[in-house]
Amino acid sequence: MRQVVLDTETTGLDPRHGHRIIEVAGIEMVNRRLTGRHLHKYINPEREIDEGAAAVHGITLEFLADKPKFADIADEFLEFINGAELIIHNAPFDIGFLNAELARLDRVPVETVCDSVTDTLRMAKELHPGKRNSLDALCERYEIDNSQRTLHGALLDTELLSEVFLAMTRGQDTLMIEPDTAPRTHAGAGGRQIERKPLRVMRASAAELADHERVLAAIDRETRGGCLWLAATDQAG
Repeated sequence: MRQVVLDTETTGLDPRHGHRIIEVAGIEMVNRRLTGRHLHKYINPEREIDEGAAAVHGITLEFLADKPKFADIADEFLEFINGAELIIHNAPFDIGFLNAELARLDRVPVETVCDSVTDTLRMAKELHPGKRNSLDALCERYEIDNSQRTLHGALLDTELLSEVFLAMTRGQDTLMIEPDTAPRTHAGAGGRQIERKPLRVMRASAAELADHERVLAAIDRETRGGCLWLAATDQAG
């Protein structure tokens, strides 16, 4: 079973008003385990970012100026989600934006490419009626550390959502993301033991790390030195 936990950040709240995607991230799980494979792209929206949206994610037009347009990453995105179950918190929001971007390119909607879409917000409301079911609230409820989430970010949010999803669907408190160091075995046909190779963990590339540093610098400028991630890094150093 292949699943992709997905999140986006946008210029505003409604694609019908011309708002665009500025960040998309997805992480892959197979049989409910992280594979280390991920997709993470910043996108030039070719329009202004609403102040309210910028206050949520801290991403600026200055940072996005040299980033690819959605048309440039559409094929890679569609290939990544092809045949997978998508796990999204408040799925109608993200799917609406993704389909608006694809429609501009005369491409098929997301639902025709992926296997299915699971909305964890709807799931949480059914499990916890009458309670707050934001991602932060669910992290608190399931004792998942979200202390680094001072602002919204698509990649971090997918990592947190993967833990929340497993906790909601199996009562599992934590997601095993440490790489296996020893081979695992399972019983094949006739009871024969088959060795499984250790999971491969994909580290962030130098370009992705550089993008991350530029986002933090932009957030620090916008908040006049209030970027907590930078402060934590300085203290750790």
